Amino acid sequence: QVQLVESGGGLVQPGESLTLSCAVSGFTVDSVIMGWVRRAPEKGFEWVSSISIGGGTRIYADSVKGRFTISRDNAKNTLYLRMNSLKPEDTAVYYCKRYKSMYESKNVPTVHVKGPGTQVTVSS
Repeated sequence: QVQLVESGGGLVQPGESLTLSCAVSGFTVDSVIMGWVRRAPEKGFEWVSSISIGGGTRIYADSVKGRFTISRDNAKNTLYLRMNSLKPEDTAVYYCKRYKSMYESKNVPTVHVKGPGTQVTVSS
């Protein structure tokens, strides 16, 4: 059974950091393209970042480039998102997803997520 469970969110002040985790079961994180999306209050899903099967290609939305880093631990079958220099506009529920292609991850709007998500709130 495929499960994706996000964790690691919280309430932080602007400029602080958080690391999100996505625990995966039912498949291995290094066998598929994985990524993160987020959904801010009263807004649609926004793609954040994706990592290729080999791990050598990592892409980011312009809004997070230079501040966020996607990674994974194959042994733990877990995907991560390290978020530095957080801003109030990063406030959202964050979800992990698997994709069939990097193109799909960046260009096809998200309409469905599987996991419960993890809330990130950036506020002073």
